[in-house]
Amino acid sequence: MGYRIEKDFLGEKQIPDDVYYGVQTLRGKENFLITNMPVSKEPNFVKAFGYVKKAAAMANRDLGVLDPKIAEAIISACDRIIAGEMLDQFVTDFIQGGAGTSVNMNANEVIANLALESLGHKKGEYQYVNPNDHVNFGQSTNDVYPTAFHLGLILRLESYMESLGRLRDAFFAKAKEFENVLKMGRTHLQDAVPMSLGQEFHGWGTTVGEEVHRIAEVRQMLQGVNLGATAIGTTVTAAPGYPELAVKYLSELTGIEFTLAEDLIEATSDTGDYVLLSGVIKHTSVKLTKICNDIRMLASGPRCGFGEINLPQLQPGSSIMPGKVNPVIPEVVNQTGFLVIGLDLTVSLAASAGQLQLNVMEPVITFALFASIMTMQRAVESLRVNCIEGITANADRTRDMVLNSLGIVTVLKPSLGYKQCAEIAREGFLTEKSLHEIVVNERKLLTQEKWDEVFSFDNLISPKFEQ
Repeated sequence: MGYRIEKDFLGEKQIPDDVYYGVQTLRGKENFLITNMPVSKEPNFVKAFGYVKKAAAMANRDLGVLDPKIAEAIISACDRIIAGEMLDQFVTDFIQGGAGTSVNMNANEVIANLALESLGHKKGEYQYVNPNDHVNFGQSTNDVYPTAFHLGLILRLESYMESLGRLRDAFFAKAKEFENVLKMGRTHLQDAVPMSLGQEFHGWGTTVGEEVHRIAEVRQMLQGVNLGATAIGTTVTAAPGYPELAVKYLSELTGIEFTLAEDLIEATSDTGDYVLLSGVIKHTSVKLTKICNDIRMLASGPRCGFGEINLPQLQPGSSIMPGKVNPVIPEVVNQTGFLVIGLDLTVSLAASAGQLQLNVMEPVITFALFASIMTMQRAVESLRVNCIEGITANADRTRDMVLNSLGIVTVLKPSLGYKQCAEIAREGFLTEKSLHEIVVNERKLLTQEKWDEVFSFDNLISPKFEQ
């Protein structure tokens, strides 16, 4: 393998001839081996840099501060990155010092070398197309990185929201399937009042659907960007009119309506939007954790637990207990939720650690948010495909538990009163008699006809008020 020599103000480095990144990227790669996950693991983030650099080149070309021939070569290079090419050339670690400078220079160097080749030059001949002077003209890591981060998050959230929507629909489909399955509702893990299994699943679908709306709301906040702010928000080195024009082009290229922040000083140092987004992702993870806890409990058994539902059997559950099958998908979703809760704390700490005109901790926020969204999306898909869609109900068992429960005495409270119902429930508990035996056969408080009316399926899951 051949090498080329590239220089920066710290000295020289040997760069393999077949790579498109350069000396500053190599320094970043060598300095920051933290997660062992390069930014290429999130293709939307890399694609976002392609869009931002293309918008910048178009704006600088129109403003007459960038040679049109060089600008077109940069634009063509950006198109290749947007198309998903060169992903393996983005090699710097997600977590890095320098507020993301290594990622920005990674993009600048790859784009510059692609542009050089398209103009008939060799990689590294930066006198013709320079990563700093041309690709990064009128820019800083401090406006390019957060703008690309905003765009990358918007693109990633789109597929995540679609996954949540499919999970919501899967719950609703099961709600329809189980609408006539009678079961006992519970509070404090004690018998409460009857409901249908379909109502329980519908509630889960509703709560997941709410999260789609919350994510859509916070995603809109990401459309405000500081592109053109450059180093600290004063637009130093940017041509007059560049911020507005670059944001205009970014909107046209992506089809997303971006707006330039009103206060670029504030926008360059503030990371509050990330805290809000992280909180919403955590909010969803908490909800899913609760749902999965419920599913595990309802599926417990098969003989000595609740045993109300059956989960798809995916793998043997024990190395010592033959025939045991565990609720592995709800368990892994729970663990994903715990991870996301921890990553949310990381985002909060990093956002609070910003100093003066810049928050240099943004790379760990980037890692935490992309990791949260990616793992949550995979967990949501697995929960739907490997669990929810295959759940079946033990309808006879759930109905028997309702009719043998003392909790259904609550339905009689409007006509018999709380005190008498409490006495009946107490007698049933002490004697193990059924409510039917006490109310109809012994105390004759209801006729059999009235009992059948009061304890019909429809009245149990949607009770009518009677005195």
